[in-house]
Amino acid sequence: MNEWPAGWNGDREDRGRRDDGYGRGSAQAQPEGAQRMRHVQRQQPPRPPQQPARPTQPQGPPRPARPSVPPQQAQSPGTYGGYDSGYSTGHVYGSPAGGAPGKPGGPGQPPSGPGRPGRAPGPVPDWRKRIKIGSIVLVSALLVTTVSTYFWADSKVRREVDLSKVIERPKEGDCTTYLIVGSDSREGMSDEEKKKLHTGSAEGKRTDSMMILAKCSSGNTMISLPRDSEVEIPSFVGSQSGKKFPAQGRRVKLNAAYAEDGPELLVRTVEHNTGLRIDHYAEIGFAGFANIVDALGGVELDIEQGFKDEKSGADFKAGKQTLNGEQSLAFVRTRYAFAESDLQRTKNQQKFLSALASQAATPSTVLNPFELYPLLGAGLDTLIVDKDMGLWDMGQMFFAMKGVNGGDGVSMNMPISGQHAGNLVWDKAKVQQLVKQIQNDEKVTVSGN
Repeated sequence: MNEWPAGWNGDREDRGRRDDGYGRGSAQAQPEGAQRMRHVQRQQPPRPPQQPARPTQPQGPPRPARPSVPPQQAQSPGTYGGYDSGYSTGHVYGSPAGGAPGKPGGPGQPPSGPGRPGRAPGPVPDWRKRIKIGSIVLVSALLVTTVSTYFWADSKVRREVDLSKVIERPKEGDCTTYLIVGSDSREGMSDEEKKKLHTGSAEGKRTDSMMILAKCSSGNTMISLPRDSEVEIPSFVGSQSGKKFPAQGRRVKLNAAYAEDGPELLVRTVEHNTGLRIDHYAEIGFAGFANIVDALGGVELDIEQGFKDEKSGADFKAGKQTLNGEQSLAFVRTRYAFAESDLQRTKNQQKFLSALASQAATPSTVLNPFELYPLLGAGLDTLIVDKDMGLWDMGQMFFAMKGVNGGDGVSMNMPISGQHAGNLVWDKAKVQQLVKQIQNDEKVTVSGN
């Protein structure tokens, strides 16, 4: 009985000749080798990254040769028994050659492992460049702040005094001179503030203190002009009317000139009686004076001898102490507590203003906007200056006052030779010598009262 299926009849030789070797087995004595399946296209495996050449190992005993494998039976990634499955080998996690590009163990990267970094180091920060950029930003911010502060402060200054209206002026000297005036103006003060500061409610304004500040390269000089000084009112042009008033030989107290026609006539009178040209004028009222002191946090002062005055509200003990705005105003206004009322008061005024300038014109105040802005805002609203006076000139004035307090200059009263009808008479010879030294920028050797 023939048990072979159809197509397989015949003897063994016939079957061997008909066998094409595909899918039906083989009648050969040896097993058939791996055959290529034509319907599957074998993909080329990815080339592994080139590894650096390994150092030559020392030659040892020869190893036994491995048995050769027919090319048809060679195994390769994605094949089994010569059959290409078409499965991509891909990347194996943790494999030195199978990592993703740019990652540890990936192509072009050193494999990770003990003693080797897990990631490539990043770029080193360029600190010089960062510091340079930071410095530029800081300087720009300071510049913008400074310019903004300048224009803000400049807009608040009251330039109301026109020195071009002053006639017959003395020649210019080598020093810069300021006429500094403290007025008793109650402008902008409430009834409560007038009561607190003991200013009263008088209308208008009068000069409560006057002094000349000469800023010279040879040394600064601060000269107080007592309000009771006897002076001659010269010819002048009215600041409001523009009308010229001839000289009448009138001799009055110095503060009467201000009361008659304001700052312009006061400057004209000081120049006429001293022969010294005034370059700039600065005036501040009661309220502004007290506000500046409070904005500064008070002024430290060493009072040599205690005194009390009901009219000014002064009540001080001897020794170092910090005065607030109210106390400071009482200190500079007190006159009836002293035997030489006006002369002692001018000395107190000089002492206090020098201490004020010394504490205000410091880097901690000028360079700190939290200190500078309140200080400028407190005083600029009530500060009246001439039309040619800028913020730079004001700064120079304050630093000159600070220099006098620090010993770089002279502080004195105008030399007095006697009295006439209760007025203080200036020593003409000493005044002329003093003015000459200032005009020529010489060291001041004249002493005052």
